[in-house]
Amino acid sequence: MLLTKLSNIANDINTLLLPPTCFGCNNRLNRGEKLLCTVCRHQLPLTDYNFNEENPVDRIFYGRINIKKASSFLHFTEHGVVKNLIHNLKYRNQEQIGKFLGDWYGQIILHNNYLPKIDFVIPVPIHRRKLKKRGYNQTTLFAKQLAARLKCDCIENVLVKTANTRTQTKKNRLARWYDNRSLYILVNKDLLTNKTILLVDDVITTGATMELCAESLLNIEGTTLYVVSMAIVT
Repeated sequence: MLLTKLSNIANDINTLLLPPTCFGCNNRLNRGEKLLCTVCRHQLPLTDYNFNEENPVDRIFYGRINIKKASSFLHFTEHGVVKNLIHNLKYRNQEQIGKFLGDWYGQIILHNNYLPKIDFVIPVPIHRRKLKKRGYNQTTLFAKQLAARLKCDCIENVLVKTANTRTQTKKNRLARWYDNRSLYILVNKDLLTNKTILLVDDVITTGATMELCAESLLNIEGTTLYVVSMAIVT
């Protein structure tokens, strides 16, 4: 009891000295708010896409890869809450953002109930040097929470990135395709034979990265593939 009281006092002192701020607007968070203030949370641009009706994410991949369905959680714009969230997640060690978004979207997916039974959730990998430097794969944090909600396994060791490429946000689709040829390889393929897979990325722009990862996975016998991302550039 005494230790609990001391811990609560320490937390209160820490909050006074370093009050948590909203990752969307940088205003101080009120008691009960987590990561986002109430205003930013309500203004978060959810896509309302699901795994039933056709949506703009599906259309990105038409004629490119043989996926069953695609979706995305949020709209990503050049300025706004979503960009701030993902920037903090990727570059400022705010791992809790990935878990927060993954848990939220996982609940939405379950509520819609359009996905079949998923065997494995697989995050788009980052290169081992980038992983060592950053300490985590931001997409894995999101993917693990989706898997927890879908009651399946998230596996990171079957899809591997073979080269450490620089950011591709300014490149067009063709340039990305040339840069990414054979960047993603599969190990332990037998594990995925005749499985239904949910492939997960952080932000979809042209879809080139997802396309390359999907091509590798679809070479496995009996693979059924769905894709999803935290956000899609609009």
